[in-house]
This record gives sequence, structure tokens and C-alpha cells, in this order.
Amino acid sequence: IISDDAFVMLLVENRFKDFTKKELVDATKHTEVIMALSAESREAVDELADKALEAGGSPANDPLEMGLMYGRSFQDIDGHIWEVIWMDPSEVNEV
Repeated sequence: IISDDAFVMLLVENRFKDFTKKELVDATKHTEVIMALSAESREAVDELADKALEAGGSPANDPLEMGLMYGRSFQDIDGHIWEVIWMDPSEVNEV
């Protein structure tokens, strides 16, 4: 459970095959999707990204610093790319 409105289901490969007729790709060699999550603060971005890295993930890109937006990305242990983004609400309202 990511939040009250967002859930992620992680499946082993054999079980995942039951949900598609397509060939599965090796996410360590090919990018399927980039999954993005919004965070409540810069600190929450760092907290989630750090937990992912501590659990065996690896950085996907350099941290994103764009004034009103801050984000970090990581690859999970299967190579899927995740981004965690925070946008400063006081800056967003001005744009």
C-alpha cells in the first residue's frame, strides 16, 4: 500500500505471466515504464528513496533539483525505474 488511493502488487515472474499474453522483458536491460509517486515533502522524497536503496535498489539518475520541484529515482531489485517527486505548492500556485 502506497497510500489510501495507490497500491502496488509485486509478483514473482511465474505468477506475473498469468496476467499477460505478451512476452516479459528483462527490466535490467529494457525500460518498460517509469513509475512516479508524489511525496508530501523533500524529506519524504529522501526517506522513500533511501529506504529503496537500503532494501537493495540502486540509483537510476542524479537527484532532480528544479527549484519548485525535487525528485529522486531508483531502480528496484528487478530493474524497474521508480521516481519520487515533490513540488513546492507555494511555487506551483504561482506558475
